[in-house]
Amino acid sequence: MKRVLIIGGGAAGMAAAVFAARSGVCQVEVFEKNEKLGKKLFITGKGRCNVTNACDTEELFLSVRSNPKFLYSAFYGFTNQDAMQFFEDLGVPLKVERGNRVFPVSDHSSDIIRGLENEMKRLNVRTHLRAEVADIIIEETRFRGIRLKDGRAVDADACVIATGGFSYQATGSTGDGYRFAKTAGHQVTKLAPSIVPLEVKEDYVKRLQGLSLKNVQVTITSGKKELYSDFGEMLFTHYGVSGPLILSGSSYITNQIGNETLTLSIDLKPALSIEQLDHRILRDFEENRNRDFKNSLGKLFPAKLIPVIVSLSGIPEEKKVHEISREERQQLVWLIKHLTMTVTGLRGYQEAIITRGGVNVKEINPSTMESRKAQGLYFAGEVLDLDAVTGGFNLQIAWSTAYTAVQGIIAAAQDAQVS
Repeated sequence: MKRVLIIGGGAAGMAAAVFAARSGVCQVEVFEKNEKLGKKLFITGKGRCNVTNACDTEELFLSVRSNPKFLYSAFYGFTNQDAMQFFEDLGVPLKVERGNRVFPVSDHSSDIIRGLENEMKRLNVRTHLRAEVADIIIEETRFRGIRLKDGRAVDADACVIATGGFSYQATGSTGDGYRFAKTAGHQVTKLAPSIVPLEVKEDYVKRLQGLSLKNVQVTITSGKKELYSDFGEMLFTHYGVSGPLILSGSSYITNQIGNETLTLSIDLKPALSIEQLDHRILRDFEENRNRDFKNSLGKLFPAKLIPVIVSLSGIPEEKKVHEISREERQQLVWLIKHLTMTVTGLRGYQEAIITRGGVNVKEINPSTMESRKAQGLYFAGEVLDLDAVTGGFNLQIAWSTAYTAVQGIIAAAQDAQVS
């Protein structure tokens, strides 16, 4: 039996533990510094846990922002369909929602964690809670064991580092895996928060705090270059913007933030062309022709948005609707199709769903997830320089890389037996 240590009891770590223990050739131990497993997994998808995405395989690759080609073996070795079957077999029924997002039928992330924990117990995986790993032991370019914070050393044949990144640091994601990787001689690429809300310059967003908009088109540009555009739902906050559209968009602009002026434009009525919107406003104006302008937009916008639109339109709020000129009306149409603001920054790691950057994948064997620097050392999940947009894709990276790492460990064990 090969003694396999897994550092980190999150998504990738728990999955790796199950895969390794099922093999029958591994004695598995998980070291988690928190008081329980799956702490970050518990809060993902607002506590619902978007476990994967039921799209076709090609879309999986298109949804990965960093190093998608590296995941070729992993995604084909353990597909999104495999992941869905894996959880169904653990007794967690799943459902597919809009955008092919896959959730537990119960809408409780705790069911995913419980399914993994129960399987780990069934397979006699030893779990060490409140067991913080201080460092890994590498001798002559080979993994030999770990050293715990209390000074104890644990020898082993192989190790999977599944410590996550920097995001949601309250859950224990404090970058330990990057330090372990450097001990083995690995490079860690530039790190940044990703899938994170955006800060904007304009003060009017504070007046819109808490307002959620559905069925809008958001576009982010740098000069004339379009960096991101999509349709869906967003949210205004006291510092800027958030919500699914914004979180996805953030992963497309990480490299430009701070280096270029980025403009975010919201089309509040994407289903209508400029001409159709103009006709719609004319109709509303006709119904409200003797009212003040500020009281004429109730059918077009939620109440909280109206004062901001009125202010930005340049039309005096108490001007009678029948006195509004054609030029003023066209200006209003343009504003509705192009509500713009200036992006000034990303929110921090404490609000980021994932970390962009990580262990340089050029130094990892993509077929096995084994380090090219230290034999017997493997990586899985967010600690690697891999990230994707929202929709379950990042958890699929965790499941697939965990599976691939364990297959690498099993293959190495079989090779050792043959030799």
